[in-house]
Amino acid sequence: MGCCPSCQEWDSFIEEQSMPSVTAKTPKGMVPGSGKKLALKSLNDVSITHQPRLLAGIHEWDNVIGGGIMPGSLLVLTGDPGIGKSTLLLHVAYKLSEKYKVFYFSSEESLEQVKQRASRINSINDKLLFSDQAQIESIIETGQMEKPDIIIIDSIQNCFFSASHTFPGTVGQLRETSFALMRLAKEHNIAVIITCHITKEGQMAGPKTLEHMVDGVFYLQGEDRWHTRILRSVKNRFGAIHELGFFAMTHEGMEEVPHINQYMLDETAHAPGSVLTSSLEGSRPLLLEIQALIVPTKFNVPQRVVTGLDHKRVVLIAAILEKYLHIKFSAHDIFVKVSGGIKINESSADLAIALALLSSYFQDALPEKAMALGELSLTGSIKPINGIEPQLKEAQKFGIKTLFVAESQKLSDRHVVKLKNVYQLLGLFGTKQVAST
Repeated sequence: MGCCPSCQEWDSFIEEQSMPSVTAKTPKGMVPGSGKKLALKSLNDVSITHQPRLLAGIHEWDNVIGGGIMPGSLLVLTGDPGIGKSTLLLHVAYKLSEKYKVFYFSSEESLEQVKQRASRINSINDKLLFSDQAQIESIIETGQMEKPDIIIIDSIQNCFFSASHTFPGTVGQLRETSFALMRLAKEHNIAVIITCHITKEGQMAGPKTLEHMVDGVFYLQGEDRWHTRILRSVKNRFGAIHELGFFAMTHEGMEEVPHINQYMLDETAHAPGSVLTSSLEGSRPLLLEIQALIVPTKFNVPQRVVTGLDHKRVVLIAAILEKYLHIKFSAHDIFVKVSGGIKINESSADLAIALALLSSYFQDALPEKAMALGELSLTGSIKPINGIEPQLKEAQKFGIKTLFVAESQKLSDRHVVKLKNVYQLLGLFGTKQVAST
């Protein structure tokens, strides 16, 4: 059957051999005599061997991976087509090959094409070895015999088992090839990094079991405005998730951007509707600008256009301000965005959103380099946030002059403005009033 009648996917059916017949006393699916008694151990009898991480010397990469690649791990790098996955991996492989034995299998490009890219980004040496073969049996046999420290496969969708009758990239092939590579990594202590395609919805392509099977999943995302690439950790068994690494796409390949906050602050504008906030991504505080635009609506239903924030959260904060401050946001179109292409999922940005809305509504800018950190409750009170110390330290490093926080936030800095509820927000905009209030 070529097309699945349920999900309408083509070539998704795989052949499975039927099990030998079993007796009535044997549980279904179990073959008599096929198993053996296992020796169980207490954890006190298990010895732990310290394994040093495999460091590439690229701080943004090593930090997101979890302090270096863990030997024997299976990692997946995915992202949109043309985002720079192969370029980043080639640069990382070049750095790793200076200290470790690295094999690079390019299943999508010929060796001539790989050399052209490597020449452009100055990543050629005699230690990094390449192959354009895509047969999994040959890759595994080479790994077992040569015992490299790291194997890189670009990409898993083009690899195949010669004994399988399905096409490369199908669900069956992905499941079999990924399981075989996982056993290679665990049994021979070889770190395996594979690239994976992405679906139209922006998720990693392939069966969900692939995501559960691997040790780490990392997304490479793009921000065209700065030609910046964001490496995001989604799953990592050997490190923290939600870590971010920043790279700049140049004519010489990927260059890490260690001071991303400076880039973001250079793009901010001291204008009505602009407020700075901080978002803690993994262990890194990011200084972000929230921009708001409030205009009277010309439609029966006002528009709510939100980028980089939860749409419902912005609508909720506008409703809180309308309830307690009697500002008719319901008669205005609301446009809110986070500059830099970063998405904020934390409630610590509530106060910054509220201040940005009010600043645009009154057309009155807040003090220059002012940052807001606080959570809004449905009763109109402003609540403190947890873990504000690293964010405050980062803000001081870049010269943030004014910090708006909750009244109960334990801070003694003289530049801190403490607010108890949303009523006090009006005092930040002088005596300006609008006819619709």
